[in-house]
Amino acid sequence: MTNLRKRMLEELQRRNYSPATIRGYLFAVEQFAKHFGKPPDKLGPDELRSYQAYLLTERKLAVGSVVGRVAALRFFFVRTLKRRDFWEELPYPKDPKDRRRLPTVLSLDEVARLIDAAGNLMQRALLMTLYGTGMRRMEVSLLKVSDVDSRRMMIRVERGKGGGGRDIPLSPALLETLREYWRWKKPRIYLFPSSEGHRGTDRPMSDRAVWYTCKEAARHARITKRVSPHTLRHSWATHLLEAGTDLRTIQVLLGHVDLETTARYLHLSQRHLQAVSNPLEHLQLSRVSQVSREYHRKTDR
Repeated sequence: MTNLRKRMLEELQRRNYSPATIRGYLFAVEQFAKHFGKPPDKLGPDELRSYQAYLLTERKLAVGSVVGRVAALRFFFVRTLKRRDFWEELPYPKDPKDRRRLPTVLSLDEVARLIDAAGNLMQRALLMTLYGTGMRRMEVSLLKVSDVDSRRMMIRVERGKGGGGRDIPLSPALLETLREYWRWKKPRIYLFPSSEGHRGTDRPMSDRAVWYTCKEAARHARITKRVSPHTLRHSWATHLLEAGTDLRTIQVLLGHVDLETTARYLHLSQRHLQAVSNPLEHLQLSRVSQVSREYHRKTDR
């Protein structure tokens, strides 16, 4: 590891960035340097400008992907190298379509099919934890055995996004599955440890392995929607809302800082959408059976 990479790593770690973000940022800077064949600290505004254009026009990366690369380069130049004047040289690209797509939500039946399609007991326990707690995939991968409190019927998330912690109710169905899984695997530190031949059982499962488990189960369940661990998080929140849980409680359970972020689930809840009184129903219209099938205009008088 070069001194430059080590400096950036330390800056990220002391700000408590998640392991996934750290990996992504280091990779983005590495790719930037590799593109020009020079150390990144020897590159300047001209290279940054042409690299951004290259990502958008030649690589044709999605705007969101380029935003992630720019965020990594901003951190490197501004935080690591202390070149604060570089901030203006790294604008975030605008999405001309300004897409605000609603997240995918599975029905209760689809969630059940997904869980039943798990490859083994560990994967079933993992999928049930994702859906039964609404955790992010990184939070699930870092979950420890000691975080499961069966006396209080709570699961503790110690290292949530942004470094915050929170408690999530532990359902009896999830507890039963986790106990069966523990009797089989007997994990010691992390609830879902890595395999012996990979990173070792004293290390947590990677968040990519969590993603893969979800994708494989969706494929075997023949679910045609795009499914990821975050889909289960969205589905859990939406199902909570449909069952009558208030938005503020869902905000706390999900670990959202802003209630506005949680409020988007109102757009996904069938119960809330179907409860809307459409003003069309209150118009005094003539009967549709009486409407002429031929085009005509009433004569003005």
